[in-house]
Amino acid sequence: MNSLSIPPDIRVWAEVDPAAIRHNAEFARRRGGVPLIAVVKANAYGHGVEVAVRALREVAELFAVANVEEAVAVRALAPEKDVLLLSPCLPGERAAAVAAGCIATVSSAAEARGFAGGRVSLKVDSGMGRIGVWHEEALAEIAALVQSSDVTLHSVATHLPTPDEDVAFTRGQLASFAEFAAQARALAPSAKFHALNSAGVLAYPEFAFDFVRVGLMLYGSASIPDFQPELRPALAWKTRVLLVRDVPAGRSVSYGRTFLTPASMRLATLAMGYADGYPRQASNRGPQVLIGGRRCAVLGRVTMDQLIVDVSAVPEVGVGDEAVLVGTQGDETIFAAELAAWGDTIAWNIFTGIGGRTKRFEA
Repeated sequence: MNSLSIPPDIRVWAEVDPAAIRHNAEFARRRGGVPLIAVVKANAYGHGVEVAVRALREVAELFAVANVEEAVAVRALAPEKDVLLLSPCLPGERAAAVAAGCIATVSSAAEARGFAGGRVSLKVDSGMGRIGVWHEEALAEIAALVQSSDVTLHSVATHLPTPDEDVAFTRGQLASFAEFAAQARALAPSAKFHALNSAGVLAYPEFAFDFVRVGLMLYGSASIPDFQPELRPALAWKTRVLLVRDVPAGRSVSYGRTFLTPASMRLATLAMGYADGYPRQASNRGPQVLIGGRRCAVLGRVTMDQLIVDVSAVPEVGVGDEAVLVGTQGDETIFAAELAAWGDTIAWNIFTGIGGRTKRFEA
């Protein structure tokens, strides 16, 4: 990631590297060996949809988002690309989805009829239990869909609930979907099939079907840690030191007095907190930030607008200095997954939870 000169009055910021996003997309495409559906919903997982779409438009076959509003934004950035809606449309959104040229995800032929003149993707529920037609009933829905002249069946998809947790279930799920797809292609020969999300591409590339549909790995976070060296983190999240104080032993730190200084310490107060997306659940669970190229412990409870960290090992620290929450400084790196573990959450939640006070800069 290129070194940026950030204005000194910026309190919290993210540096986003489009070259890293492209690198990760190209790896995903090579790994699957088929065209790429790039998931850029939720403001490209907090990375900024404008940067992500520009980085991906030459690599991705199509984009995927959650809703029509997001689709319209993507089409404005890459009008030559199709956009797949991953979530069902409300009845009041269906006409707008067709008008925008979206590919709408549906769970039945009856739902598909609400998208007259448009294209749909049938979701098959093979174990996720969220949306879709149950897999044992899906062939009948496909037969009904292809008989309709009102809509075009663009694709048939399923979703993996445990690709990075339950290998036996996932392999069985994918093998079953492969058998289903072989029968479904006879009914809908022009439809495309896809099942693999980011973890699926990493662990089961032999089940790539016609597309791989990836989100998290585009942004450089591997839900299967063995693959992290193959990916480049695309986002660094940073803040500044507001205050440095030397305190004696026995001082309490933050709400609840859950941390008492065991000896004299140098403390730094940082210019961000849980209102900016730093997980409050990380309080007293070992979270760290990088200051002066060293790991510094976050002390006590995370507050709304400030963090308090131990900088006793960084005697040169001063007000205005950079503190890295996610990213690299010197020889040290804090990955989003590491911060997520401290906060008892997941990397997706860290990225999408980055708050509106964070300014984004393209590296």
